[in-house]
Amino acid sequence: MIDCTATTVTKPDVTDYTLGDSNSRFVVSDEPKCVGRVSSRFATNLCLHKMTATNERDFSIDVIHRLRDAGFEALWAGGCVRDSLLGREPGDYDVATSARPDEVKNLFRRTLNVGAAFGVMIVLGNKQQGQVEVATFRADGEYLDGRRPKDVTFCSAEQDALRRDFTINGMFYDPVAEQVIDYVGGQEDLKQQVIRAIGVPAERFEEDKLRLLRAIRFAARLNFGLEENTAASVREMATQINVVSAERIAQELRKMLEHPNRAVAMRLARETGLLQAVFGQLAINDDAVWSTAINSIQRLEPAASFELGLAALLQSLAAGATTKVCRKLKLANKEIDAITWLVDQQNALRGAEQFDLARLKRLLSEPLSGELIALVQARDDASDADDVAFCLDYVGKTPMEVINPPQVLTGDDLIEAGFKPGPGFKSLLDAVRDAQLNGEVATLAEAITLAKSLG
Repeated sequence: MIDCTATTVTKPDVTDYTLGDSNSRFVVSDEPKCVGRVSSRFATNLCLHKMTATNERDFSIDVIHRLRDAGFEALWAGGCVRDSLLGREPGDYDVATSARPDEVKNLFRRTLNVGAAFGVMIVLGNKQQGQVEVATFRADGEYLDGRRPKDVTFCSAEQDALRRDFTINGMFYDPVAEQVIDYVGGQEDLKQQVIRAIGVPAERFEEDKLRLLRAIRFAARLNFGLEENTAASVREMATQINVVSAERIAQELRKMLEHPNRAVAMRLARETGLLQAVFGQLAINDDAVWSTAINSIQRLEPAASFELGLAALLQSLAAGATTKVCRKLKLANKEIDAITWLVDQQNALRGAEQFDLARLKRLLSEPLSGELIALVQARDDASDADDVAFCLDYVGKTPMEVINPPQVLTGDDLIEAGFKPGPGFKSLLDAVRDAQLNGEVATLAEAITLAKSLG
């Protein structure tokens, strides 16, 4: 038996949109939809849509076709709808459906159960097709930890939209009928360029505290404003952000600081109190310290890395404090090492014109020397200008094989020459390396002679 129920789209206007290119047309309609459901045990007997797509977008449409062939409702959901309406290329195409996880599994040959309890499955395609997240329409139960609901109830598309975070993320799109389905006013907020929590902002943030940072990130990335009530709730609840795991907070910060609008994000985070809540060690209430940090962030190149962005933010910290902050955020060891090195070495270029070649070459051969120069440039301190210019000129004119040539003498060479391994080995090798970089030795024989004279 097929059980049909009618769903009415709440936006009465019919509107045209461009999706990706001028040949794609979005229509917003209020025509009711009749959705049929077929038991999964009949799915194998249906004439299901063939999965012939050659890219992720078309693969997601194939997934939608197959779900509908089996009698289920299926739509694009969330970020891909938002990005498409903004004329941006979506990073992925998530599908929301009336099919339950077990029904999704029965319809597709290759699936991953990544959260069936919450209605989430992954449908796997080939290498070109990629993968598509397929989530059952759901209403969330009680939130006990400020991050995830205790349980979920499978429901209608409209109820699913109402449990999402922001209106611009709460829309659906039917790629077959080419219709936007908007229960939450997301289209109008896109036009008004505003980030608005769905329903009561405090309730949305109480459910999931990470949404506090997500509000800032979306506003900054899209150059949107925060709706008044949404912004007020972020300010009132900012101190609760630390309920969220350090890893998830770091993930949001990473996305903010990797983006060209990183300075906008940091300003919003400070204005709402989130920056203070996350970085208790930062003297960000000191206007001079904050001015240096935010101006440095503002002057970074658009493609600057997360590590460089965070180093610019933390540059005022005392020695050792940078590592403490990074470990609190549970960053990867490689990130911690990079950020700590950049902050600790931020004054290492001073007096560069007077360095001997060995000192200059050692500094400029460091893997992060380019980012160090970028950090000092962004600081825009007049006292650093000549040193930065000198280093950039030297790097531009000098081949890397001259700046960092292969080591002319190794520990094995010393042993072969009769030296006994011991605590002095490193000092001896460093001294010979300096002589090499200064142009005083060039061959192994010259290096051994020098080592014997020093040892």
